[in-house]
Amino acid sequence: MHKIARASLVLAASVFALAAVAQQRPDFSKVEIKTTQLAPNFHVLEGQGGAISVLSGPEGVLLVDSQFAPLTDKIVEAIKKISDKPIRFLVNTHVHGDHVGGNENLAKLGAVIFARDQLRARLQNPNPAPDGTPGKPAVAEALPVVTYDNQVTIHIDGEHVRLIPIRNAHTDGDTLVFFPEHDILAVGDYFRSTGYPVVDLNNGGTLAGIIDGLGATIGRAGPNTKVVPGHGAIVGRDALIAQRDLIIAVRDKVAALIDQGKTLEETIVAKPTAEFDSKVPNAEQTSERFVKWLYAEVKAAKTKTAAR
Repeated sequence: MHKIARASLVLAASVFALAAVAQQRPDFSKVEIKTTQLAPNFHVLEGQGGAISVLSGPEGVLLVDSQFAPLTDKIVEAIKKISDKPIRFLVNTHVHGDHVGGNENLAKLGAVIFARDQLRARLQNPNPAPDGTPGKPAVAEALPVVTYDNQVTIHIDGEHVRLIPIRNAHTDGDTLVFFPEHDILAVGDYFRSTGYPVVDLNNGGTLAGIIDGLGATIGRAGPNTKVVPGHGAIVGRDALIAQRDLIIAVRDKVAALIDQGKTLEETIVAKPTAEFDSKVPNAEQTSERFVKWLYAEVKAAKTKTAAR
């Protein structure tokens, strides 16, 4: 492993624990970086974890997300095949280790890191993981140096890259990255084309926020817009609409079951996702936890309303 990859193994280990669902640590030595071109100066890199969007041009390179620290050397080599310009900016879509793990390495190469205020705070003071594993604060070099709570625009390579806060969706620090000149949206994990939605309750996520976030994203998407999810195939606007409508439909079914006095176990047995399971990738592996999250959120909302 090269020196730059070794430098941030501590960050990779600490932020990896923030993920909503624990994963076994992969063998990074076997990971290959796949490059997909969406436009002459826009590419998507896939390796292990979240997708990386790459905007390149005469003024330099802008990245969306950084994957894991041990992959930085491979990622940089893939970028060199696209552009010989320096990596100037890095935008983090949310706090999970497969999206921010390479921050320290890329910062040491000169990248200025942008992210939500909440994301920086989570890296500095991480919550314990759902399994109780203590969070470990990120090193200073891994922290975003430009943070925001309202929309920010980065002007580079003829593009006006809009960083749009998405509140309490997958996490409480999500960002939609909009490339209007390219008609491309990089959305992080509040939309994934790999299964039912994933919400990180431990880091401030809510399914209601995902619904709102998808609505905001749909509002910026046109018939030819390309959507780069945090995980899974690149899609168009119709996939965003379908997922938003799915969440609302299943939420309403879960709410009706709660009104009937059904327990969580009875709600799961009722299979409120059944009509969608054949259309959703990995439905068998992701539907039950999705229903559990919905049940908890709807139940809490009803309890709060009743207490008023």
